[in-house]
Amino acid sequence: MVRSVRRLTRTKTALSLAIIAAGMGMGPLAASAPAFAAAKAGGTVITTREGPFGTMLIVGSGKFAGYSLYLFTGDSPGAYACTATIVKSLPGGPGSCSGTASDKTAEWPAITTTGAPVAGAGVSQSLLGSVVRPGIGDQVTYAGHPLYLFDQGPGQVTGEGWDEPSLPPWHGLWWLVSPSGAPLAWPDMLTTTDIGGKTVLAATMLTGIGWEEFPVYSYTLDTATTSKCTGACAIGWPPLLTNSKPAVEGTAAAASVGTIKRSNGTDQVTYGGKPLYMFAYEGIAPQGVGYVATGNGNGAKVGGGVFDLVTP
Repeated sequence: MVRSVRRLTRTKTALSLAIIAAGMGMGPLAASAPAFAAAKAGGTVITTREGPFGTMLIVGSGKFAGYSLYLFTGDSPGAYACTATIVKSLPGGPGSCSGTASDKTAEWPAITTTGAPVAGAGVSQSLLGSVVRPGIGDQVTYAGHPLYLFDQGPGQVTGEGWDEPSLPPWHGLWWLVSPSGAPLAWPDMLTTTDIGGKTVLAATMLTGIGWEEFPVYSYTLDTATTSKCTGACAIGWPPLLTNSKPAVEGTAAAASVGTIKRSNGTDQVTYGGKPLYMFAYEGIAPQGVGYVATGNGNGAKVGGGVFDLVTP
């Protein structure tokens, strides 16, 4: 099953994230969840904890107390890309993007609630809500984002920074969630890769088969200080986010790397003054060698502008 395939990769993922955290001078998350106040009227408590990438949302009550919570860039209110629909053509066998917490075929089980969800420490009650979804139930939302589980235990962050561009019908990036409701990103690694004999800028992201390099894109309507790709545009072209200046390797130049502040408070990576984006529908190479760049988003016209690959 898909979830079984994910478990095989999480030891490697957890180790990689621990190395990142160590490099940032931060210790690992606690191995067990702290005690939380009981939820009022049966509603699930959502609270916060300090993690290797900053303050993040976690479950504050019930069976999954202490578990990290994630949002998906492919979701938008009323048009959720991560659903409970069973897909048969997955590498590990039939499975779904989401489902109930007891659904073993769901990669990203939903955190649900009985009654209105309750804000714990550091959480805004006004941003909490829920939405009833087929095959899932009453899923907790925060700032409009449905919240999901992924880890095998409390205090883990193995779902951070996952890129799932080629697993239909869900496409996008997975991030931890900040108290403001924005994605809580890590410091991405910028590198270079070859597409059609051309060296282009890429970001190293996590996938079901480990770390892979995905090309990044610039948008012709952007300026050095402002991203014009928001709303629906950012669903298809998720901004490359970070919580500190990314490291670089290959022929990428560290002096060219910077960040801009997006309207939701997140920091978007720039290169040579160009804000950078991922492409949500990046494909798998015809030869079947894992998740690799195909450049099929290059030159795409969106909203009057054009997305292009970036040369270092």
